[in-house]
Order: sequence, then structure tokens, then C-alpha cells
Amino acid sequence: MTDSNDGGGALQRYGVALIGRKLKTLDYRYDDDLAIGSVVRVPLRGKESKGVVVEGPAECGTCEGLLEIAGPPEGRYDSYQLATARFIADYYGCSLGEALGLFTPHPVERPGLQPPEVNETIELLPAQQEALERLASHPAALLFAPTGSGKTEIYMKLIARTLAENRSAIFLMPEISLTPQMEKRLKAHFGDTVALWHSKLTKKRREETLARIRGGEVRIVAGPRSALFLPLHEIGLIVVDEEHDDSYKAHNRPRYHARDVALYMGRLLGARVVLGSATPSATTYARQPVVRIDKPYIQTKKRYRFERGGCRLTPDIVDAIGRHAKEGGQAIVFLPTRANFKYLYCESCGYHLECPYCAVGMSLHRKARLVRCHYCGYAEKIPSACPKCGGVMQNDRMGTAEVVEALRERFGELRIEQFDKDTITTANKLQKTLERFGAREIDVLVGTQMLAKGHDYADVTLAVILGLDYILALPDYRARERAMALFVQIAGRAGRAREAEVIVQTNEPEFFEEYVGRYEAFLQSELEAREGLYPPTRHLCRLLFSAREEAKGAAAVAKVKGAIEALGLVEVVGAGKAPIERIAGKWRFTILLRSTSRKALLQSVKAVEDGSFEVDMDPVDFA
Repeated sequence: MTDSNDGGGALQRYGVALIGRKLKTLDYRYDDDLAIGSVVRVPLRGKESKGVVVEGPAECGTCEGLLEIAGPPEGRYDSYQLATARFIADYYGCSLGEALGLFTPHPVERPGLQPPEVNETIELLPAQQEALERLASHPAALLFAPTGSGKTEIYMKLIARTLAENRSAIFLMPEISLTPQMEKRLKAHFGDTVALWHSKLTKKRREETLARIRGGEVRIVAGPRSALFLPLHEIGLIVVDEEHDDSYKAHNRPRYHARDVALYMGRLLGARVVLGSATPSATTYARQPVVRIDKPYIQTKKRYRFERGGCRLTPDIVDAIGRHAKEGGQAIVFLPTRANFKYLYCESCGYHLECPYCAVGMSLHRKARLVRCHYCGYAEKIPSACPKCGGVMQNDRMGTAEVVEALRERFGELRIEQFDKDTITTANKLQKTLERFGAREIDVLVGTQMLAKGHDYADVTLAVILGLDYILALPDYRARERAMALFVQIAGRAGRAREAEVIVQTNEPEFFEEYVGRYEAFLQSELEAREGLYPPTRHLCRLLFSAREEAKGAAAVAKVKGAIEALGLVEVVGAGKAPIERIAGKWRFTILLRSTSRKALLQSVKAVEDGSFEVDMDPVDFA
């Protein structure tokens, strides 16, 4: 395989995108026909790399100066994968190789698919059946239904119909919703055709699961956003549960949103896409056909009590926990901060203990006797006094560990557990904790947003919600939506089968009280407030700059801002230091762009692209 006159075929030129690399498409030569999408090995800087054939073949004579592709294809990217990767590269501002790196390729040979046996026997209530038929009449739609209304049963029916057509289904959900409950429900109906995919799988389990997917044994994949890119055959349905959840947006390059990529893939494949939520995002509510279920199928009495405060255990809250425990109920306590306290500050001079490499306060971890930065991981011993003036350091904002300690001290007889990323570090720990809670071996579960997702326990009669005001005060146009969604989701964990009480600690009780049981009215109000400023009527793009030297970062921002303003296609909303000025020793800057046209945003960004920034289209994080 050197020259065409050595007995091989005529040498041809192929364009190859290197998987996971920021590089542009590179040209290589090969003496045989290669299909577009073929996975090949190519030489690069003295080493071998994997790439995907994305252009060619083109005749090139002797192809002088071109390196040669090393051997036959090892896999293939399907046409929909290539098209989706091109969309991601173009829209989210990355190389084609980076976008292709999200996908797992198909085998070279396509397996024959046999229609799987389906033993699904779910009986739907009239409201669920009506929702099912309405969903089936749309290529893509939003299932807007309260917690406890049976969304999962509707998903199961849609999956069963898809399998009956000899097609496959992807069931996306936030990783923290991948509970043992969900796995059992899926496998009870669909058996070994189901595979779960998540970050906690061992290497061996991942390889086994991939082999079963490629071989056509698996027809249903359930997992977080990465499950969207697995080589599942004949996709006919994509479900995006909890579609409002920010974990669907990647926070590293490529900064894609899995919900929007799912909608794009659905159009390419002719697959139905169902977005589901009890608290849908305002943007999805405005842009998609809405299929509504108004009430949960088991309706119980739920009392709401609002008390003034920020994020503290009060005597009334402590008494309520004790009362519900005596009456045989379980309690959940939500707060937005893990560890002990979010910040340490000096009561004398006001100094806040910050990470030396990031412009954020460090969290107190008493058990480890450390303060730790949750951005870069830096940790140091808890200071005995203020490093600035020697004064006494105080706590600001309780964390989960602090609440657990306080409740254990007050209720020695109750079984109280912490439920957050500090304690639930493996899939096994998640499963065991939830099994113990379901078996009534835990009386009170104290946690962060992990509490809001995928947990359905009949004996939860008290939900305590602390710290919502911190979310409401975030510098984010979606702060009201995020706070209201958490309020509804956490409250929805209580009262599934018994009368329940919800205690909300907030200094803005009127805001939450107005929309109890009226989330759709909240969405309509929110859309009115955003009109002409934010999505869905305007599109946003955030350019992210990072530099070791503050002056260099500021200069790069000024240059790009000036070039965008000179083009005059979009509005520059703001430019300067990011709200969190430094992370891991690097200065951070942003430019926020706004327009009625996505096309104008993309044109502007591409016209000024100079390698100094990353692109975040449709941002959800403004820190």
C-alpha cells in the first residue's frame, strides 16, 4: 500500500476528522474505496490516532506529501451520527472531531434485528391514555404532568409500541434519577432488552453493555445525556425525562444541550421525541406542543407552611420532624449546600475565607477537618482564627452535614442520613441508601438536589425546604424558574399516598405561595417577564475567556468585543470579568451576546473566531 504502480488500486485522497481532537479535517491517502463514516487509524506526529472518513474519495495521482491510512475500517459512524456531529460542531462551536468524540461508532457489519418479545401489561387510567394518544400524534411534544401522575407508565407504553415496530428506544434522565426503582420497573416490563448506562459502570460492565448494544440484543438504553450517543440500532423513540434539568447541558466543550440534540436527532431519524416534566422549562413550554395531565392519580391533602428565614433549622421545623416521626411518617430535608457550611467569615472584619486559586468561598467539611473549594478541589485545614485580623470565624449558610449533626443531637432515637455527593459516591451506595429509606430503616433523609429526582416513597409525610432564597438571588435570568421548579419537585416527594406537610423557609413567601398548584400560571407569568429580553423570544450566546494573566484576558475580550460591535449583527449585552473571576488560578472573562436570530449569533461568532474563547450557545450557567 504505497503507490498505485505497486499492484494496488489507484491512490485516493480522503478527508479524516480525528476523534476528540480540536484539529480541522486532515487529508490522507488510501489505495481502496472507503465509505464515509468509516473509522480508521491514521499517523499523526509520529503516533497513530483514530479518525473518521468524512470526505472523499478524490483522485490525487501519487498523492505526494500525504500520509497513508493504516489498514481497513474498524467501525462506522451511521449517517445520522455524522449529520448530528456536524450540527453540534456548527452550532456549539467545536471541531467535527470533538463532536464525533461524543459518539460510539457502530460495528462495520450491521446485525439483523429480531422483534423482541414484549410482556408489558400496564393498565393506564383515562387521563394517561388520553395523554398517550395525544403524544402519539406529534413527532415531538412536551408531557407536562405533576409528580405522581404516572408519566413513567406512559413512557413504558410508548416504548412497548416502539419495540412492536422492531425499533429501539433511548430513555434519557438526569444521572441522579437513575435509581434502582427505575431499573426494576424497566426490566420488569422489558427484561434483558434493557441496558442502563451511566458514569458509575465499571470498565468491564461498560464493554459488555456496548457489545450487547452493537449486537442488537439491547433495544432500550436508559441513562444520562451520554446515552444519546450510543450505537443503538433503528432508534424510533427518544424520551427526555425531567427535561428542565440543567445536567442535560454539557459544561465542557462541546457545550451541547442533550434535549435539543435529541430533538434534532429525532427529526433526522423519524423518531418520536417526548420531553417530560412536572416543572418544564419556560422555553420548552413555549416551543413544543403541550400534552397536559392536571392531577396526580392519587390525590392527598397537602398543607403548606411558610416561615421567614434563610437556611436554618428552627424550633418549629425541629418540632415538626419529631411530630411526623411519632405519627409514623418519614421526612426529607432539602437545602442547596452540601458539607457543613458554605462559607466562613470573620465577624470582626468581614473577611470571607476564599480559595487562593478561585474567587469563591470554601466549604467547611468538619468530618475531614478541612475547608475545600468545590470548583478546583483545593483544601486546607480549618483556620482557628481569621487570617486577616485574628478575629473569630463564623459560619454562613448551613450545609447537609451540619443539619444531620444537629438533628442527630436532638433526636438520638431517629435514624437520620445524609444524601448528597459527599456521601453518595457510588451506584452501590445510592442503591443501598434508597433501599433502606424504602424499607423504613431511615426516618429522615437530608440532602441537596439529589432529593428532588426519581424517588417515590409512600410514607414521606413531611418535606422541609431550606435555602430557596439563595437560588432566587442567583445572577441568572432563570433564577425564579429554578427556585420554583425545586420548590415544586421537593414538595412533590411528600404526600404520594398519605396526608402531608410542606414547610418552606423563605423571605419571599408571597412568590411561592401564589403558585402552589399553579405551575402553568407561573410559566405564563415568566414568559411575559422575559418577552423581548431572554429565551424563548431571544437567543443568547456566551463567549468564555480564560487567561493566566489578567491583562492578557482583558485585552482578548476587548479585541473580540470591538470586532463583534463593528459587525453590527447582534447585541453585546455585557463584557468583562465573569461573576467567578478566577478558577484554578486562571482569570475568567465573558461576553454575552443576544439576538432574535440564531443565524446572526453564529455568523458573528464565526467571523471573530481567533482561538481566544470557547462558545457557549444557549447558556444555562452564568457564573
